[in-house]
Amino acid sequence: MAMSKQQRAAVVAILVAGLLGGAAILFTGKGGSATGDAAHGHAGHGDEHGHEHGKGGQKTGDKAGTHADASTPAAQREAEGKPHVIALTPAQVEQAGIGIATAAAAALRSSVDFPGEIRFNDDRTAHVVPRVAGVAQAVPANLGQPVRKGEVLALIASTTVAEQRSELLAAQKREALARATYAREKTLWQEKISAEQDYQQARTALEEAQIAVQNARQKLTAIGAAEGGGAGGALNQFALRAPFDGVVVEKHLSLGEAVKEDASVFTVSDLSSVWAEFVVSARDLDRVRVGEAVTVRSSASATQAEGKVSYVGALLGEQTRTAKARVTLANPGTAWRPGLFVTVSVLGAPVQVPVTVAADAVQQVDGQSVVFVAVPDGFAVQPVQTGRTDGKLVEVTQGLRAGARYAAANSFILKSELGKASAGHEH
Repeated sequence: MAMSKQQRAAVVAILVAGLLGGAAILFTGKGGSATGDAAHGHAGHGDEHGHEHGKGGQKTGDKAGTHADASTPAAQREAEGKPHVIALTPAQVEQAGIGIATAAAAALRSSVDFPGEIRFNDDRTAHVVPRVAGVAQAVPANLGQPVRKGEVLALIASTTVAEQRSELLAAQKREALARATYAREKTLWQEKISAEQDYQQARTALEEAQIAVQNARQKLTAIGAAEGGGAGGALNQFALRAPFDGVVVEKHLSLGEAVKEDASVFTVSDLSSVWAEFVVSARDLDRVRVGEAVTVRSSASATQAEGKVSYVGALLGEQTRTAKARVTLANPGTAWRPGLFVTVSVLGAPVQVPVTVAADAVQQVDGQSVVFVAVPDGFAVQPVQTGRTDGKLVEVTQGLRAGARYAAANSFILKSELGKASAGHEH
């Protein structure tokens, strides 16, 4: 019987479905056999592996030990993200000198550091000049010698001084004569013996003589020469004297040397106070003001001093675009010597922060700031983020709470122990 097209299509579809189903069953059977063989092979290998372990027990032990390390407290702590602990007993902590402090709130004064230099206090430094030409007859002052106010630095012989002293002596003689004449004429006039005109002339002559004496004295005072002569009554000799207590810091005069009136032959400075000078860029001028507290630290030693900004230049340098600033420092014992390089730290206004630790407590481990926090069995490494600092305390913005006890002094010992532990673990 002939089939229609629809019947033939249905038969073909049934045949195709049957073929696909048979192929699937055949493929699944082979896969299961392969899996079973593999499992059987693995079991056989397990037997062989067991025999090998029986012969080479040391290898088995090593591998077992490696797997066991993963279950140690340190490994578990690392796996769980807990901080590493450096085990130390209280006796070991005391022996190492590790000081423990408590993180707490504090007022910090951030600072800006400027390089500077110690210089003479120009307000207490004098350049001694002869003010008249002459020749050095004696030079008792030596370089670096402490001197008192009025102490003789050098003796100068000068014709100018001789002339001025002679002028003073002559004026004094004329004044004495005019005074005597005035007294006589006054008496005669009072007794009606001489005319009033003679009395008036005598009085005028006396006043002129007094002016001449005063003028001669002022000339000698202007050059620092005394009215009387020098040793042995020498009119040409005068002494260069120290203007105040200080130290001879420069000397440019030798015995017998001719000097000009404007030559700076000595420099005397009072070293009981000095200047710490530094320069301030335009962007930092708003942080450096007269009266701001500063700390000055020596670059060559541990010497430091507190002070205040005493001067900030009103003009910026044309080339450098910086302003000069200075701090006036007391200098007991001349600890601050001119020429010494220093660091000037200008302190800002105090700011209250919630958590601070000692600056020495913060260590760098693998490029990260850490603090060693005290725990029952030693110290735990605690990563932190830091903020402002005043050189003594550091703000902790993250990683530590107020009240936490930490290693403040000699924390570098713990950093060293941590490095040893890391090296041993890698080995």
